[in-house]
Amino acid sequence: MSKSLEGRLAVVTGASRGIGYFTALALAKEGAHVIACARTVGGLEELDDAIKADGNGSATLVPMDLADMGAIDRLGGSIFTRWGKLDIMVANAAVLGVVSPLAHLEAKVFEQVMNVNVTATWRLIRSLEPLLLQSDAGRAVLISSGVAHTCRPFWGAYAASKAAVEALGRTWAAETAHTAIKVTNFDPGRTRTAMRAQAAPGEDPMTLPHPSEVAEKIVPLVSPDFQESGRLFVSREDRLKDYRLPE
Repeated sequence: MSKSLEGRLAVVTGASRGIGYFTALALAKEGAHVIACARTVGGLEELDDAIKADGNGSATLVPMDLADMGAIDRLGGSIFTRWGKLDIMVANAAVLGVVSPLAHLEAKVFEQVMNVNVTATWRLIRSLEPLLLQSDAGRAVLISSGVAHTCRPFWGAYAASKAAVEALGRTWAAETAHTAIKVTNFDPGRTRTAMRAQAAPGEDPMTLPHPSEVAEKIVPLVSPDFQESGRLFVSREDRLKDYRLPE
């Protein structure tokens, strides 16, 4: 049986754990070759073992820190040299920072959140867009969060960063409207991840969806058949909800 992403090439950031790990695994199960990027080498090696054990897709492991902007630029160059194109980009990697009143945040914490969550996402767009344009159906998913809209108290840095990511996604979608690239903002909702545990330490993780459930909802958004662009999709326990944002 043919896979929906057979022969497709995908970049996934933050692929060593959580949503990124299970998204990379889900894309590989559908036949994609996954370029898995993350800081944690051990997590990337576990992902590679899981993909090989599944026997469908394959992976190239790229240990890198998204705070290293030069590494992001080199990633695009390396992909061009080896493959000449890219079909899928999932910008998942992010940091929470510190849950704190805005006025109490250290400048270095705020700057780190913006650097990793926002600037690195823009840098990925800049580095990988030329490769996505070489695909017959370039697909990009930028991972957002509900706090981009609720502006939850004490989550200010993270909320601002995810609002900025959504703005980047909508702008990029408008700029590529007459190309084969389709851009989606995706809010995974509350998910059983290490970041969620850091943000809500008293919460029972077993009440939350497993990241593998969220990953399965990302797969259709990167399919060549998916034709929407510039939209926000929100994962819910029973469905994937499409939010149409105002023009």
